[in-house]
Amino acid sequence: MSLVGMRVLDRAAVIAAGGADFGLALADVRDAFALLRAGEAEMPAETSVALGIPDVPGRAYALPASLGGRFQAAGVKWTAHRPALDDGQPMITSSTIVNDRRSGLPLGIVESALLTAMRTAAVSALALDSLMPVPLRSAAVLGAGFHARTHLEMLAALHQGLERVLIWNRTRSRAEALAARNWPFPVKVAESPEEAARCDAVLTCTNAKEPILDAAALAPGRLVVQVGYHEVSFQAIDKADHVVVDLWGEFRLKSAKSLFQMHRAGRFPEERVAADLGTVLAGGFTPTPGSLVYLSSFGLNIFDIALAARVIATAGAANSAPTTHQERSDWPWL
Repeated sequence: MSLVGMRVLDRAAVIAAGGADFGLALADVRDAFALLRAGEAEMPAETSVALGIPDVPGRAYALPASLGGRFQAAGVKWTAHRPALDDGQPMITSSTIVNDRRSGLPLGIVESALLTAMRTAAVSALALDSLMPVPLRSAAVLGAGFHARTHLEMLAALHQGLERVLIWNRTRSRAEALAARNWPFPVKVAESPEEAARCDAVLTCTNAKEPILDAAALAPGRLVVQVGYHEVSFQAIDKADHVVVDLWGEFRLKSAKSLFQMHRAGRFPEERVAADLGTVLAGGFTPTPGSLVYLSSFGLNIFDIALAARVIATAGAANSAPTTHQERSDWPWL
């Protein structure tokens, strides 16, 4: 049986099809939120299976979603957290398969590690556009890994006029290497998370299993976007004037994110959520000027399918115009 129109896109093809364009990713995320709110998107709970052996475990996760609108796509992101085999191969691999929502025919498969980082940074960009309690002049990125680097690229693409950007990482040499890249704004390595937290926006992009931001580090007039696992203490979340989520879903019952750990510990009732981002986009919530705003960014399956569907469509468009992304010479490091 011939799978007409089925495309397989590696990272280079994803980039060529606009997968590294933050403006397009931001538009995808906005539209996905609108479709979810309108009942034209669905996102069942993830499922997973074991990988590896008892002494060296791993796990693979399937994250399905379906969207109407301009996407008309149903698909699943398949992410394998490999066992620690010390074989020199990536510890996490990810791909997304997309079908046409109307006909059910397969459209393509994309390597989606880059798209995952892009959609995560696009949600942070959305927060910077809609949740800043003060004019955005400075930003801090905690971490120096894949998501931290992508967030810096997002700031470079969408907020070139920033007066300063701080980077903090436990391993200072990695932060210094990242700061030394050619950025359109002044970049400095912070001596501590507390110093970084003095910026208007704080984007936490680490794998921390214990908090690195406590209540004393946070002051009014800040937006804190938590991208990683457990970087923000319960006391710091308590201090926030407004707590926002991308979605208050069933994942709160098992996610390692700080806010959901706090909820399961009986420290954060659901009614304390000021809004989800869909409500924010619909004009249902605006933060108080000068307040302390905290966003827990979980990352939704609908974003993965939306971005993958868009790049597959762009790659398959006959005689399509060149993509609008501004390709940096150092994109391959992503």
